[in-house]
Amino acid sequence: MIRLVLAGLWVCILTAGTSYAVAYWKENGSLLPAKDEYLDGLQYQKTRALSVPMVEGGSVQGYIVARFVYTVEARTMHQLNVPPEPFVVDEAFRRIYADDRLDFRKLARYDLSILTTAIKQRVNERMQAEIVQDVLVEDFNYVSKEEFQQKP
Repeated sequence: MIRLVLAGLWVCILTAGTSYAVAYWKENGSLLPAKDEYLDGLQYQKTRALSVPMVEGGSVQGYIVARFVYTVEARTMHQLNVPPEPFVVDEAFRRIYADDRLDFRKLARYDLSILTTAIKQRVNERMQAEIVQDVLVEDFNYVSKEEFQQKP
């Protein structure tokens, strides 16, 4: 009988001690250092592919198909209420569509550094902060109207 009472007392002490330890640990945090919720450094974000119509002589001659990659600091990216991708896509479309210097038949001669710098500056102006660190070109091709309409 004494063994049963001592075993019951032992279980009660063990349960109370464990409960106290868990409550203390939850209140004061863990003994391990807290991890940051973000990664330091730059994050590379890809935009969706965009098709910009090339109009000449009042009709569409083809499309510039482009995809960009932009870099944003990870800490800044997690603090933003609005992601910068829609602004990057919008500015890229506007720049490509309105650029008179762009000869869509000879893309090899087009200076992409002017385009990417302009996109970066304009996006940062619109977001009213230095959000985008750099804009890179992942894909930049011309597809004629005939090639675009062909079915595989």
